[in-house]
Amino acid sequence: MRLSMSEKRAVIGVTAEKYRKGSKKEKGAVLEHLVELTGYTRRYAAWLLRHHGRRTATGKTVVVGDITKKMARTRPRAYEGEVVEVLKKIWMIMDCICGKRLRVALPEIIPVLRENFEIDLSTDDERKLQKMSAATIDRLLASERRKYNLKGRSQTKPGTLLKHQIPIRTFSDWDESKPGFVEIDLVGHDGGDGRGDFCQTLDVTDVHTGWTETEAVRNKAQVWVFKGLTAIRKRLPFHLLGIDSDNGSEFINNELYRYCISERITFTRARPHRKNDNCFVEEKNWSVVRRNVGYRRYDSAEQFEVLNELYSHLRLYTNYFLPTMKLVNKERVGSRVKKTYDQPKTPYKRVLDSSEAVTAAQKRRLNETYRKLNPAQLKRSITRLQRKLEDLAIRKEKNKEATQVGRAREPKVGATNAARPSALSSSRVARRKGTGVHKHEN
Repeated sequence: MRLSMSEKRAVIGVTAEKYRKGSKKEKGAVLEHLVELTGYTRRYAAWLLRHHGRRTATGKTVVVGDITKKMARTRPRAYEGEVVEVLKKIWMIMDCICGKRLRVALPEIIPVLRENFEIDLSTDDERKLQKMSAATIDRLLASERRKYNLKGRSQTKPGTLLKHQIPIRTFSDWDESKPGFVEIDLVGHDGGDGRGDFCQTLDVTDVHTGWTETEAVRNKAQVWVFKGLTAIRKRLPFHLLGIDSDNGSEFINNELYRYCISERITFTRARPHRKNDNCFVEEKNWSVVRRNVGYRRYDSAEQFEVLNELYSHLRLYTNYFLPTMKLVNKERVGSRVKKTYDQPKTPYKRVLDSSEAVTAAQKRRLNETYRKLNPAQLKRSITRLQRKLEDLAIRKEKNKEATQVGRAREPKVGATNAARPSALSSSRVARRKGTGVHKHEN
């Protein structure tokens, strides 16, 4: 059982005096015992024993060393004021990504934002931003990140048709050497109520480059999913070579199967109940879809149009400006797993680096599109559409609540008839009292 920090300090306080007064052999024994108890390195443990409780006379004052006390900071801060404010603004524009990804993006994004008059930086401040490490970025943004600190339900129903004709492909079988092999999935916008029809987001992610395309479809019907997939294929900056899906009937159907055969597209599926087989697209379901449109219910035609308008901006923003890291190696060290990632790059850069699979004309179109884009403007457009989507959802919920309240206030038909005496019973009571009025036919 490991010692707590207070217990370690108590052990050092007890053994420090013995260590300083002992012989070389005794010091070695004390040091070995302390290292075994605390887990400290020998060098650090020896430093603690030498300095704890040590008395130093400065004139008439005697200073006693105490390892529990820390010296006040005397060095001035290197990053503060305008530099930190600009860093926060860039971080917000870049969708609040981590320091490792932001550090790689800074040299490229700063000139773009300056050209579009989004930031105003002095030469000295720019130099500070450019040399800032990833750890420093995370430390400076820690308080801001805490200010901005929802899971969905699966709607996948198994598709038995053609299931055994479509081969299974797992995570380890993917060939990531070239772009074109994609994973596809649907994200439901049911708002926690799975009844009726509601919008779905078709998410398509390329395994090699991380290029992600999203398209809103009206529901899970295969006709809408197929239409969305063909629309996304036209927007891809490379040729579609392979599709890997889950076992839902929206994907496992004759229409998509015949299409893949006629277009010479490899069609595979994941193992049932094995989400890690589609790990690339599952990650994008959160980082691209859920983070930007949330978990509310979207089922109206107006919401459907707003979703697709938002996705038209989001595809440019995520693919051209947000760097991603890919897992290179995973090694188990005792009870821990050490993961090694490659250098962060945007999907746009990864496509350009794929020299053999992407033609020169495709790369030229990508570069032309990139030069026209302003990431800050894209972010503002996305935020505006997010607010519009939120307002539509809130308005629908309020209308629904008002309708339910109105129905609850209406008197029930059965209760009304029971409370009001019928005409026949009223006439009988009147005749008994002798006050009834009799009508005679002529």
